[in-house]
Amino acid sequence: MTLKGKVAIVTGGNSGIGQAIALGLAEAGANIVIDYIAHPEATKALEAQIVALGDRAIGVEADVSQVADLQKLVQQAVSAFGRLDIMVNNAGVETRTSVLDTSEDDYEKVLRINLKSAFFGTQLAAKQMIAQGGNGRIINITSVHEDLPMPGNTAYCLSKGGIRMLTRTAGVELAPHGILVVGVGPGAVATPINLVTMTDPQLLARLNAAIPLGRMAKPEEIASVVTFLAGDGASYLTATTIFADGGMLQQSPGL
Repeated sequence: MTLKGKVAIVTGGNSGIGQAIALGLAEAGANIVIDYIAHPEATKALEAQIVALGDRAIGVEADVSQVADLQKLVQQAVSAFGRLDIMVNNAGVETRTSVLDTSEDDYEKVLRINLKSAFFGTQLAAKQMIAQGGNGRIINITSVHEDLPMPGNTAYCLSKGGIRMLTRTAGVELAPHGILVVGVGPGAVATPINLVTMTDPQLLARLNAAIPLGRMAKPEEIASVVTFLAGDGASYLTATTIFADGGMLQQSPGL
């Protein structure tokens, strides 16, 4: 599979799953716009990795909770590479707070960065793709928690449930334009956001026991699903979520 000549934006693209996605798409031949909000040095290092693969990359500092910054991302992609073919709405945060102790600031932060950014990222990318003549891929990084409750992380679950319906509804709306919208729902992934669990043997053992495959995913395993969805092999997938969770959603303690 090749994405040669394609142009992709990856929000939250300089660390964790986003970094793996940027590299995965670049390995398939795409040129990459790396959105970041912190650690410009990590962005520069990632740009160098992508260039070494024979592709082109630019880093763009943009706060995806702001529509103007999302528009800047799209404009920078078009200015640098002439078009936009793949939009990966990956940026996300969590507060690990329950419905009883989530503050208004917590709520607004999570919903702005996770859901608002995905909504307007989808809108702005789709408008650009339509202006180019149609066709394109919008890939929303969601979570098993678009479907599976996570007590103590309510706002996060709410944001991911919203992305589920954004993906389904926008996928139907944009289908006549040849724009496919698919979610990727990771389970537990070995990234810095899960460092507390990864460094506590008891917590890690409990988590692994809840995953039929018995381990967390590597970021590259999520990136490979995204790369597939960006390519020709996924030409009949839209308005749905692909769960890459090691079977977590199907786990049962038995009766």
